Amino acid sequence: MSEIFASVMLTVVLLALLGGGVWVGLTLAGVAWFGMEFFTARAAGDAMAMTIWGSASSWTLTALPLFVWMGEILYRTNLSESMFRGLAPWVNALPGRLLHTNVIGCTIFASVSGSSAATCATVGKMNIPELQRRGYSEAQIIGSLGGPATLGLLIPPSIILIVYGVSAELSISKLFMAGVLPGLLLAGLFSGWIMLWALRHPEQVPKADTELTFAQKLHEARHLIPVVLLILSVIASIYTGIATATEAASIGVVGSLVLSAWQRALTWENFKASLMGATRLYCMIALILAGAAFMTLAMGYIGLPRQMAEFVGSLQLSPAMLIIVLGLFYILVGCFLDGISTIVLTISVVLPIVQAAGIDPLWFGIFLVITVETAQITPPVGFNLFVLQSMTGKQITYIARVCVPYFLLMVLALIILWFFPGIVTALPARM
Repeated sequence: MSEIFASVMLTVVLLALLGGGVWVGLTLAGVAWFGMEFFTARAAGDAMAMTIWGSASSWTLTALPLFVWMGEILYRTNLSESMFRGLAPWVNALPGRLLHTNVIGCTIFASVSGSSAATCATVGKMNIPELQRRGYSEAQIIGSLGGPATLGLLIPPSIILIVYGVSAELSISKLFMAGVLPGLLLAGLFSGWIMLWALRHPEQVPKADTELTFAQKLHEARHLIPVVLLILSVIASIYTGIATATEAASIGVVGSLVLSAWQRALTWENFKASLMGATRLYCMIALILAGAAFMTLAMGYIGLPRQMAEFVGSLQLSPAMLIIVLGLFYILVGCFLDGISTIVLTISVVLPIVQAAGIDPLWFGIFLVITVETAQITPPVGFNLFVLQSMTGKQITYIARVCVPYFLLMVLALIILWFFPGIVTALPARM
């Protein structure tokens, strides 16, 4: 009974603080302090100091600010602007034509960004004016950008996979490799939907630009070379074992600086802006992780994870039913919290349950990230919706509606991964 009372009180305090507009990191720390102070014999202040210091000084976490900075550098220089010129000639023959540049552009930029919002903003600034000028359907422009931009959370280097890996004490490198094939699967589903829509509504697809010869297409593809080289250098260094995730992040930062300087896009102003932008974003994430680490400790002392695991175990849910319940739970929670907050709030309770059910934590990490991806395009707290609203001026409800097909495709991807788990585990098994 004491654990049940404690869980109710902690939930009340959590909702009160979040409803009051308190920062998520401070909310987590406050809830943890309340639990330690009133439901355990351990000194709350001493435990908080030790836990927050330990979480903030983790070497594994060093990769996070570096990948954030790499994305900021690319976002604030014109390195990404070359992608449209390089991609456009190759997709004109596909049903849907230049709409595929949104999917491919998001897939490529996700490989060097790690952030869904940065992917959406960067590709959107590049593609939206071009597609509007050519007469493409506004609903399809927005939908084919909002959905694929969520790939920034999955395709390595992924900020949220680093957060999950640190929270679950899993190899970041293996998590990165586990996200590659599911990310490509999602990109394929997104492009497949665009082709299906285009075949059903051919009158809404503008005519193709002037056809180029194969040699001319190759000439235009030279604009993709810098971005592709950066992607390959980061991912190959991890996959071959030459570098850890942190070292690969350093390679990405140096590579993005070198390429930006080589293209004469790097100025002192955007260098400072990228550094300050990365610092602000990482400080927000670090505060959330520190609060989550303290909350995890507090919940362990109170005994809530053990009680929760025993309760779910008593329900005798099959692994498939457990995944369905957790999927619905995370989709619902994602409507109100951002992805990082969702993971750090729940992982200490959910992971023991998942492991007790015999589900691979590596597979579950990818499942979790994809469910969190759906939150990027669901109101009221869908980050991609806000980014698209700022660029298009459309209402959030309209943007969310045109993104619905991509939400359903992500659910389909989860079903496919359940029946074919090798899509997740194949690459990590070779490391």
